[in-house]
Amino acid sequence: MAKIIAVKNGTRKETISKKASELFKEKGFSATSMRDIAQVIGVEAPSLYNHITSKKEILQEICFKIANLFTTYITEVELINKPVLTKLELIIRFHIHMMLNEYESVYVSEHEWKHLPEPYLSTFKNQRKSYRTRLANIVEKGIASEELNNIHPSVAVLTLLSAIGGIEYWHRSKKNIDAKSLEENMVKILLGGIKK
Repeated sequence: MAKIIAVKNGTRKETISKKASELFKEKGFSATSMRDIAQVIGVEAPSLYNHITSKKEILQEICFKIANLFTTYITEVELINKPVLTKLELIIRFHIHMMLNEYESVYVSEHEWKHLPEPYLSTFKNQRKSYRTRLANIVEKGIASEELNNIHPSVAVLTLLSAIGGIEYWHRSKKNIDAKSLEENMVKILLGGIKK
């Protein structure tokens, strides 16, 4: 029986999460079976149960890994002594990098989280809400310091996150713009629309 080969510098569990992310993104969580995951990894389905207990556990791992990365990063940015525009640029670039480098996992955490069981579902929803509130607070500080236009903070957050989420279409397209140009243009457009 074949063994699960760990991703470079990772664990077997991370290999399972990575391959499952690709399948959940392609087929959706509900339509993906443990057998499907085992097949893309190249093992028998029972081998997976040596590392995980269920498909929902994999989804939980994916969603909270991504949510925790975003939460950790915004905490770091909140603590630095820089202008709001610099903080927003750092956050925007981080979001873009996540969409470029962790695309399948970000997609799953953004579209498939509703399949999380309780209490994880409520915890995840609260974490998402808290993140958006913290981002809106940064925007509010930028308005107060007159670095940003007098815009509604929640609308600014919605616009920024929606625009960055649009990188999904870049992944689907022929990618006739390289990743670096995509990032620089997005930063210019997004910051240009809100700064004074």
